[in-house]
Amino acid sequence: MIVSLLSLIIVTPVLLAADGEQERLENSAEAMEEILNIPEALPRGLLDKAECVVVMPSVKKFAIGIGGSYGRGALVCRTGNNFTGPWGAPAMYRLEGASIGFQLGGQATDFLLLVMNPKGAQSLMRSKVKLGADAVAAAGPKGRTAMVATDAYMRAEILTYSRSRGLFAGVSLEGSTLRQDNKANENLYGGKVTAQEIVRGAKGGGGQRLVSVLQRASPENKSAPSSLSK
Repeated sequence: MIVSLLSLIIVTPVLLAADGEQERLENSAEAMEEILNIPEALPRGLLDKAECVVVMPSVKKFAIGIGGSYGRGALVCRTGNNFTGPWGAPAMYRLEGASIGFQLGGQATDFLLLVMNPKGAQSLMRSKVKLGADAVAAAGPKGRTAMVATDAYMRAEILTYSRSRGLFAGVSLEGSTLRQDNKANENLYGGKVTAQEIVRGAKGGGGQRLVSVLQRASPENKSAPSSLSK
C-alpha cells in the first residue's frame, strides 16, 4: 500500500508535466493552422523553402525588468542531413527578450519563425542563439510583398512574424534569444535529450498534429539544391 502510494506520488508529477508539453504542442498546431488559413498572409513559397519553423503560441508580457517577455513553443525541422525529408519530431524551445515585449502591447501574441537555410537551422541546435547576433534575422514579408527580393530577407537566416487579434505581419525580434527548453524536452521524451538528437531522428513521438499540419501545407523542401549543400 505504502509502496503504491509512493509510486503514485513520484509518477504523477511526471505525467502532468508531459501532459503540459502535449498541450503546448496542441496550441502550437492550432496557431499554425490558423496562420496558414489567413488569406494573403504567410507566403507559401517561403514556407516551402524553410528548413525549420518555430511556433510560439500565446506569448504574453510579464513584469520582470522593462518590457521583458518570454514564450514557450516548439521547433520542427525537415528530416535528413540536408533537411530534404518530411517534417520530423518537435523539440521544445523558449523565446526570451525585451524586444518581444515591445511587440505585444498587453495582448497574447503568436510568434512564427521560419528558418531559411541549414546554417540557421544548425545555429538553433546550440544551447541558445541570439537573433541578430548569432543568426541573421529579419521581419518576414507577407502576401505579394514576398515577391520583392529585398536584401533584408534574402540574407536572413530566420524570418520572424507575429499574429495578434487576427492580424499577421512581419516583426523584428532582433536581440531576443531562442534556447532549448531542456526540462520540457525531458518531460516530453522521457529522458535527457538534445534538440539535435530530436531533430536528427534519435527521438520520436508527440506533436503529431503540428507535424501533420506542416506536412500537408509544405510536403517538399523547394530550396535551391546549392543552398542545401552548404
